Amino acid sequence: MGRRDNSAMASLPINILSEERYLQLDRQAETRSEFHDGEMFAMAGGSPNHSLLANRVGSLLDRQVPGGCRTFNSDLRIKVAAAGVYTYADCTVICGDLEYADDQRDVVLNPGLIAEVLSPSTEGYDRGKKFEAYRTLTSLREYLLISQERPHVEHYSKQDDGSWLLREASGLEGVVQIGRMKVRIELAELYSNVLTA
Repeated sequence: MGRRDNSAMASLPINILSEERYLQLDRQAETRSEFHDGEMFAMAGGSPNHSLLANRVGSLLDRQVPGGCRTFNSDLRIKVAAAGVYTYADCTVICGDLEYADDQRDVVLNPGLIAEVLSPSTEGYDRGKKFEAYRTLTSLREYLLISQERPHVEHYSKQDDGSWLLREASGLEGVVQIGRMKVRIELAELYSNVLTA
């Protein structure tokens, strides 16, 4: 996901928003914001590599996911009902019909796969509270964390007993295998257009 811009939040009084008010504001805004614990957080832009990797993983997934599955970019708003969170992921795959939060049909409830490109400002959040919230989604089966710093992907896969199994792929020879979706992501291809310093 892009960076959350918390810089101005430290000195402002906290005004607790309802979900309805957040949706009203976010739907009217030119920029996207996430919603957590009654607060709205503006999404700041990401780095060029963040953008490249998010586009590339979306493209690789879109080419391979089975029929009936769709791949979405970071414009798709996701509601995590159990956590009271509205968020945007860098890439989302939904198989089957989309389940919507309301009749506006711009908030989905049932992602099967979520991919996040890690940024220094959001890595702890993507690994921690955000993943904790995502795990409450009964539809979610796969979670990918993609490093910008080096060819490295962490693949969390939900097991039949509800536990999450971590597999890691590193280096340009690494491969991420998502068996239930018949997807194979070669890190050499994922990172082939990443900019170097």
